[in-house]
Amino acid sequence: MTDAALAPISRPPAPAATGHATPAATSWITPTRVLGLVIGALFAGPAGFVAWRTIRLGGDLGSALAEVPAPLWRTVQLSSLVSISTAVLGTGLAWLTTRTDLPGRRLWRVALVLPLVLPSFVGAAAFISGLAPGGVVHDSLDALGISSPDRFRGLGAAWLVLTAFTYPYVYLPVAARLLGLRSHLEESGRLLGLSSMSTFIKITLPQLRSAILGGGLLVFLYTLSEFGAVQLLGYDTLTRVIFSSRQTNRALSFAAATVVLILALCVVALERSQRGAARPDDRAASMNRRAAQLGWAKIPALGVCGLTVVVGLIVPVTSLATWARRGLSDGRIGFGQLVEPAASTALVAVSAAIVATTVVLPIALATTRRPHRSSDVAAVSVVVGFAIPGLVLALALAVLTLNTPALERLYQTTGLLIIAYVIHFGSQALASSESAARAVPNGLRESSRLLEPSPIRRFFTVDFPLMRPGLLAGGGLVLLSTVKELPATLLLAPPDFSTLSTEIWAAYEEGFYAEAGLASIVLIAVSAVLTWFLVLRRSDVVRR
Repeated sequence: MTDAALAPISRPPAPAATGHATPAATSWITPTRVLGLVIGALFAGPAGFVAWRTIRLGGDLGSALAEVPAPLWRTVQLSSLVSISTAVLGTGLAWLTTRTDLPGRRLWRVALVLPLVLPSFVGAAAFISGLAPGGVVHDSLDALGISSPDRFRGLGAAWLVLTAFTYPYVYLPVAARLLGLRSHLEESGRLLGLSSMSTFIKITLPQLRSAILGGGLLVFLYTLSEFGAVQLLGYDTLTRVIFSSRQTNRALSFAAATVVLILALCVVALERSQRGAARPDDRAASMNRRAAQLGWAKIPALGVCGLTVVVGLIVPVTSLATWARRGLSDGRIGFGQLVEPAASTALVAVSAAIVATTVVLPIALATTRRPHRSSDVAAVSVVVGFAIPGLVLALALAVLTLNTPALERLYQTTGLLIIAYVIHFGSQALASSESAARAVPNGLRESSRLLEPSPIRRFFTVDFPLMRPGLLAGGGLVLLSTVKELPATLLLAPPDFSTLSTEIWAAYEEGFYAEAGLASIVLIAVSAVLTWFLVLRRSDVVRR
């Protein structure tokens, strides 16, 4: 039977036959929508506080207008370039590793995720050190007869570093979505004579739209709030205005933060308007799909994967390992001092990942299954939390807790630190959770209602197994981002509580590059282990 013949069968029964009211007749005040709005309000609270402080502090508007435009343009330029390049790279790599006969696919699926574990400021410092005389990259280029660049600064350097470390934001959700798609249409396209590339562009790519846009949005917001890497690379963005004036001119600092929030809201609104009303495929994905034959293209495909891993993982890790080896060889540093920070890092990262995925799931289900203006508002509120620079978010939470009698005990506690992580990185889980919700066919959900009256049991027996790859991808993004978070940890962590990121930052500030290199290597190892056991080992992205 053709798809056209099957389409009427998969449609839900008419409202008159089932007794359900139509969406237009249903009141918008439902428990699910109220819960979504409450969750959204919690995520948007710090952003509202930033705007309120901007209005209350006032300040010289002329000074703010003179300071903001130039950094704003550079911020938009860098964020746009990085988003476009990561969308192309992440989507291409996801297709190569999930839908083709690329040699070593399972190995590439693991290796291509690992660049995300490096803090961007550490990666930028590793590149700068590696290109300096005596550095790994400098010596390697000299051995090949190639002159090392005199300077590694500016827009090009910032674009390269951020692209190398953020493309997994697109790669993970797109790969999960590819594994959840039914291959019937692609096989039909090939039978009609379409090449693998034509099949991907005309048939597969339109079905990946929401995952690509969601991942690209995360990259844009990450770049928008990035501070350490762009400052090390000499590219002046809005975050410099926020951080440099936070103590001397708080009015200007909060005004610049408000500009960042407005820009983020505009980008989020644009992304959601372009996403379209994607609906779940009512047919289950085929487990035995035929891999696309690359043929002669295997060599350039392997070259792209290899170059990506070299730039995003091998070069910075080798540079960091060189620092660490020099410190270990003369006995200045050791692994014993990093055991406690590593354990603390794992604890808060896993906790934040679980809480964030759980909290945003109701909103993801509402936006995909029962779309309503209230669910869209809640989803946008979640995304706003990611647009707030980490230090601004930490300052907002610190002031709120210190000035609210009922919340004073939360200040400098692990609980408040995890709340900050969830607010800041919850949108990363939301994008993948929405893609996961779309992976459950409507027809299957309707049939399950006839067999199982309990919605909780239906969720765990029917929905969750199909949603698991997307949920794991979203939780993995939160986990990896939490591992390398710095500003919020510095301001909100309890006394004597340190993570690997704070250890790296302290060592880097004091000029102890060997200690910073060793802590960075341990951070990468901890992130890789956590990602393997909690995400990749149980994810279809690796097992298939």
